[in-house]
Amino acid sequence: MNLDSIKAALLASYEADGGINHLDGVNLPSQESINALARDCMHLLFPGYFEDTGLEKKDVPAHIDQLLAGVGTRLVREIEKSLGFARDANPAERAREVASQALAQFPELRRVIQTDVAAAFQGDPAAHSIEEIILAYPCVLVISLQRVAHVLYHLGVPLLPRMLTEYAHERTGADIHPGARIGTHFFIDHCTGVVIGETATLGDHVKLYQGVTLGAKSFELDSDGNPVKSVKRHPDLGDHVTVYPGATILGGTTVIGRNSVIGSHVWLMKSVPPDSIVYYQGEAMSIVREQRNKPKGSKAAPVSIDQGDWVI
Repeated sequence: MNLDSIKAALLASYEADGGINHLDGVNLPSQESINALARDCMHLLFPGYFEDTGLEKKDVPAHIDQLLAGVGTRLVREIEKSLGFARDANPAERAREVASQALAQFPELRRVIQTDVAAAFQGDPAAHSIEEIILAYPCVLVISLQRVAHVLYHLGVPLLPRMLTEYAHERTGADIHPGARIGTHFFIDHCTGVVIGETATLGDHVKLYQGVTLGAKSFELDSDGNPVKSVKRHPDLGDHVTVYPGATILGGTTVIGRNSVIGSHVWLMKSVPPDSIVYYQGEAMSIVREQRNKPKGSKAAPVSIDQGDWVI
């Protein structure tokens, strides 16, 4: 093997194909450091669950002191790099401020994440304990880190939030953008293949199964042919919506009404009213409006939704 010739060819490619080099630029966030940050955040959120040895209550204050010192230092450093990439005027000072604001939200994050764990336990008859949920269910990692990343995203930090959620994506197979707004009691059963876009909004008590996509229908382009950023591209799900495996829901104007159920492998690009069941009958998609307090034994009639728009 002629390493000298390989080296020469690589150096030539760095000159000719420079679009994927980052040389003589600002120091970028470290993937390894952010992976460690993700793990430490899980320790802060779930004390006693991921330690090598048991954690006694009397030792918690000292343990949290140590964790916070490490997380705070790492968070400031990686935020400063991220802000430097965005050409912030004073990245060091701003990084300390943002890190403090983010860490101050961890008690509230824990309150919301506790509802996610409860939703998983209540939503899966195969779960035998809360401990099993936290230790073995991938939804706990991906949802918890998305909620942390969401805080940083709304504090205006570039790069770092996506890198945090990508750590969870690599571990679980679920890809949730840090910009997505997610209510309480969120549960993803099995997790694998779930995709939730940046501008999606999910209400409380939403349940998704594997392979669900909440995506964009199309991209608006500017005069140069580049995608327009920061526009509403992804759907909204109301409270108490359940989406079964393999369903795809697309579009920034698509709204799934509260208490609705979307069946497996349904492809939706239009809104559906509250209290609906959407499913396939053969090749046609049908919707059933569930009548609240309907007489016993009565049935709702299916209505085709393969044409026209539903407005809720």
